[in-house]
Amino acid sequence: MTSTPSRAIHERLPRLSPVWLIPLAALLIGLWLVFDHLSGQGPMITLKLENAEGIEANKTPIKTRSVQVGTVETVTLSEDLRHTIVTARMQDGADRMLNKDTRFWVVKPRIGREGISGLGTVLSGAYIELLPGDSDKKAREFVVEEQPPVTEAGARGLYLTLHSEPGNSVTTGDPVTFRNLTVGRVVDTEFIAEDRSIEHRIFIEQPYDVLVTDTTRFWSVSGVGFQLDSQGFRVNLQSLETLLGGGIAFGVPDDTMPAGKPATEGAEYTLYADQEAARRGLFDQYLEYALLVEDTVRGLSRGAPVEYRGVRVGTVEQVPWKFTGEQPDSLNRFSIPVLIRIEPQRITQGSEVLLDDWRERLEHMFDNGLRATLKSGNLLTGALFVDLNFRQDVADYEPTRFEGVEVFPTTANGLAQIENQVAGLLETLNNLPLQKIAEGLDRNLTASQKTLEQVTATADRLEALLGDPQTAQLPTRLNDTLRSLEGALDSLAGADGRQLSATLERLERVLRDAEPLLRTLREKPNALIFSREPPEDPLPRARDE
Repeated sequence: MTSTPSRAIHERLPRLSPVWLIPLAALLIGLWLVFDHLSGQGPMITLKLENAEGIEANKTPIKTRSVQVGTVETVTLSEDLRHTIVTARMQDGADRMLNKDTRFWVVKPRIGREGISGLGTVLSGAYIELLPGDSDKKAREFVVEEQPPVTEAGARGLYLTLHSEPGNSVTTGDPVTFRNLTVGRVVDTEFIAEDRSIEHRIFIEQPYDVLVTDTTRFWSVSGVGFQLDSQGFRVNLQSLETLLGGGIAFGVPDDTMPAGKPATEGAEYTLYADQEAARRGLFDQYLEYALLVEDTVRGLSRGAPVEYRGVRVGTVEQVPWKFTGEQPDSLNRFSIPVLIRIEPQRITQGSEVLLDDWRERLEHMFDNGLRATLKSGNLLTGALFVDLNFRQDVADYEPTRFEGVEVFPTTANGLAQIENQVAGLLETLNNLPLQKIAEGLDRNLTASQKTLEQVTATADRLEALLGDPQTAQLPTRLNDTLRSLEGALDSLAGADGRQLSATLERLERVLRDAEPLLRTLREKPNALIFSREPPEDPLPRARDE
């Protein structure tokens, strides 16, 4: 039996099961979560530190203005083992803070000149502080600073550079003051090995930056400054902040100087040791002279004033100066050279100075007797200064040079002259025969003692005589005698007086008549016995031609 083939029936395969939608949805959700996580993360940055003290991976936060903006993820050592490398993940939106001038530092407890900071990290632990920059260039690698920055990024003001010699106590963060008002900070301090100097970078805040001009001077200050010189003892008190540490002050030290033009960004200045040195720095036009001093220079120091009748006209620059140099008339004396500066700007008050004209004026004054003398400026401290004045009876001025510098003529001071006079007096006293004088004085004292003893004995006898009762009756007897004498004189004033006068006249005539006889007896006493030979007749003599 033949069967008829049946027609094939085409059936549609079943479609994808809805069950597969669940893992597909999970995959999509996972991808979305991953994308959301990755897109929600901020950039990864690398920080370079000297050490990782207080830094922990996946724990130490990065903050700015107390708001967390990132977290430290790893802490490792550098390949050369000299530094610590920290990688940190920043939060979303922190990319705009990561510029080339962005600054990082570790916040932890610190004790400094400004007080105690970072006490909040004692319990919470250290964290990294971020100070955003304002540069247009982005960066992902930074160096963490050891100290907090002194100024904020974008602060308005004036940056200056100061140069000083080693030895000052100025460090980063010290205040910059103007009349004890803090107007800035020391940003950075660096030692320059090439010229062995120190370079300080400071920042002056607005609006105080206009106080800095081309005539401004900077000097180091401490809390208390003591100065002992020919003008006396002075104490300078600064702010409490500089009392604890130090700092820099600026201004125009001399009120007679002009204010000057405003300083420009990055201008360079000299940092002086003190205000007096800064004041001397104003007078940059000067004439140098050498003093060949024959007196002692004890008490004369660098910076001592050079005065003309009480007006300061210069400064002592160095004592002694080139002590071993060959001196004029070195066979007769060995003077102490002193280098001084005559500063005409102190007199002209900042006006233009022609040094050649001033040199000619001084040479003319030398011819008229201008001389330099060391004088005591303070009897308590013994400090000396150089006094300029015109002297009388001085030697003529002869131009002389010492080590290439013109010599300023000098004279001995009054004290030295007194010392010379005292020395001469002592030498005269030393040459006196003091031994013989002492022996003569001893003999005189012995004789005087004997005389005194005799006077004492005479006084005793006189006292005994005056104490005798008979001596007490002498005034009465003397009075009676005077009365008797007075009566006799009264009688002589009468007739008896006339008779006495006639008798005296007759006696005078007798004596006159007897005068030849007396002359003969004086020449020949035996003339009464033998006759006297008549004298020979005188012989005539010719008259002398």
